[in-house]
Amino acid sequence: MSFSVSAAVLPEDRADILSHSYQGGGIDITGPSILVRKGDDKTFSVYANHYVDNISSASIDVQVLGASRYSEERVEQSVGMDILHGKTIMSLGMTNSDENDYEASSYNFGISTDMFGDLTTITMGYAKGKDDIFRTQYVGGVRTRESGFHEEAIRQSYSIGLSQILSKNFVLSANFETITDEGYLNNPYRQYRFVSGSGDQYRTEVYPATRTSRAASIKMNYFLPYRAAIHYKQRVFADDWGIEANDSEVGYTHPFGEYLILELRYRLYSQTHADFYSDLHAEQSTQVLDFRARDKELSTFNSTTLGASISYEFAKNGWWIFDKASANIAYDYIKFEYEDFRDARVSLNDDTLVGNEPLYEFTANVMQLYISLWY
Repeated sequence: MSFSVSAAVLPEDRADILSHSYQGGGIDITGPSILVRKGDDKTFSVYANHYVDNISSASIDVQVLGASRYSEERVEQSVGMDILHGKTIMSLGMTNSDENDYEASSYNFGISTDMFGDLTTITMGYAKGKDDIFRTQYVGGVRTRESGFHEEAIRQSYSIGLSQILSKNFVLSANFETITDEGYLNNPYRQYRFVSGSGDQYRTEVYPATRTSRAASIKMNYFLPYRAAIHYKQRVFADDWGIEANDSEVGYTHPFGEYLILELRYRLYSQTHADFYSDLHAEQSTQVLDFRARDKELSTFNSTTLGASISYEFAKNGWWIFDKASANIAYDYIKFEYEDFRDARVSLNDDTLVGNEPLYEFTANVMQLYISLWY
């Protein structure tokens, strides 16, 4: 297998029908997604995506606070366009998502151009989003938004990337991204805990109103003589909250005959905790800038992912109105291990265990089933 050198081209006309599932940590997420793309093959391509998450949650945070399992639906819709001019592709897109207590809208712009005999590709991108955050309560058994609670957050990202074909078998790419967040950045339901007498108490988290993040990544693809390929990706992340993260992934792709492709992947992720994070704070926050957090996503933890994907291409000679089709299945097993986030459920009825609970860990299963149709 070798990498074919060609000028900038638009995505192919296709439709993807997806069913996804996530189960782990007391959270179940399922739902469908439909993506349709159509263009004229020469100057433009447009797409539309409808994505649904059906969420049922009794996570550790919910259980610790004595809340009941809840269910909600998140609906996301996206539209966009790619425009080809010479060796340059300009991309525009808009996304809107809606759920009981969260509304988000964003738009993005990107540009990609081929240079130096189409061996080098440079990309740049910008995205801006606005989030409206609400809080809900049950009134007469119906979940409704609390009157008087409405917060906002503005998110922006800037990215630049470089892809270089070094040989017919070796492709190297690098990307850098800066993200700025401003506004209400914490979860209105999540609470931190602090020492109180011989036990603990909980209060709503207190976060900074700004966050700046930076991420850099490098990816290498090497195509082997027997049509297979290997890839390696390394990503580093840091923000002004004190979090530093490393993300490494290696993968192997192997075709079987003309129709079947198998991909295997292994990923390691690790991060340090935010400056204002603690599983058990020494005291209660008393001032506006006295930040407190107990979100496990801001703690020190690592995760390991083992994954596999199988793609089977059929209708090679066309079927009905379609030129070809493929059926795909992807599965990932993820293990999360936390180094300074404890399972506070253990001490709910025994104050002597507060701060000495076992460290929390859980596993997750992620599955995707989808069909792709080219036309």
